[in-house]
Amino acid sequence: MNSNTQGRIYNVSASPHLHDSTNVKNVMWNVVLALMPALIVGIYFFGFRALALTIYSILAAVITEAIILFLRKKPIVINDGSAIVTGILVAFNIHAGVPWWIPVVGSVFAIAIGKHTFGGLGNNLMNPALLGRAFLVASWPTHMTSAWVSTKLGSINGMVINNANNISSQITSATPLAVAKTLRNDIFIQSLGENGQSQANDIFQYLTDFPSLMNMFFGNIGGCIGEVSAIALLIGALFLLIKHIIEWRIPFFYLATVFVLTYIFGGLNGQFPASINVPIFHLLSGGLMLGAFFMATDMVTSPVSKRGRIIFAIGCGILTVVIRLVGGYPEGVSYSILIMNLFVPLIDRFSIPKAFGEVK
Repeated sequence: MNSNTQGRIYNVSASPHLHDSTNVKNVMWNVVLALMPALIVGIYFFGFRALALTIYSILAAVITEAIILFLRKKPIVINDGSAIVTGILVAFNIHAGVPWWIPVVGSVFAIAIGKHTFGGLGNNLMNPALLGRAFLVASWPTHMTSAWVSTKLGSINGMVINNANNISSQITSATPLAVAKTLRNDIFIQSLGENGQSQANDIFQYLTDFPSLMNMFFGNIGGCIGEVSAIALLIGALFLLIKHIIEWRIPFFYLATVFVLTYIFGGLNGQFPASINVPIFHLLSGGLMLGAFFMATDMVTSPVSKRGRIIFAIGCGILTVVIRLVGGYPEGVSYSILIMNLFVPLIDRFSIPKAFGEVK
């Protein structure tokens, strides 16, 4: 110790020692900005009712957040954007034909039960917006799965199809996944007679409004407000990746798992046109893009380690494919993410790397 350092006391702060300007408010408003392309496309295809429902959802989320923070005697920080993100995502998970109160109830449930029951921001076990959607589907399944609104440019909408024996079957949902599920259904095919698969193929040829993969990529399909346009979601996701707000492992392994499994198990022995057989159909349909980039990547409800995120994403992909191809529900993204959210503490426990120098 030389004379320059003798008697001098150094103040060393606790780790971490690296800091930047990133905070909750910055992250949330960037997510809001990343969701704008999908909202714009939703308004373009479904009209200003899509915007109105989104506004109702946001207002319900923000007001509920403010009331609960007031009752809990916590600082009312509704300007951090977290409630706004939840409100937008709830609206993105409903279609434009629902009554106005559906997104309101969904957002209230998402904030009050999905978020603050567990202690508020940073403490919730499951994604609040997906929990709100699951509550709406369980409580009002008719509103959530029927009366779909066609896009301005035209899309499938409750078509009635008849076979040669004059047996009619009603497709009650306008989404490509629901039509594919109906045509894939063994009971449906058996009802067509001995040559059920062949006749189902003939029927499919009459479904001329079934969207092409290009329409599915740009958003000219039936579906929920924020999930129809893959290109809009990818633009927002690219922005978040560049800003390092989300990490690539979860969306990549989620989408890759769905692609591989639907390539192996998702075909129909070549009986249907390519647009329903190829794995890209499953990547572009339903809420997979929205879920993979904007919900499964939620930093609160996803694993913290790199290896854990890979395990989490693969689990989401497996559950999504199982529900879509085997279960009775045409979509599986919401429930797959919610189920895997519950496994995050366990995944974290067994995937966090050992500290340097720690003996196993």
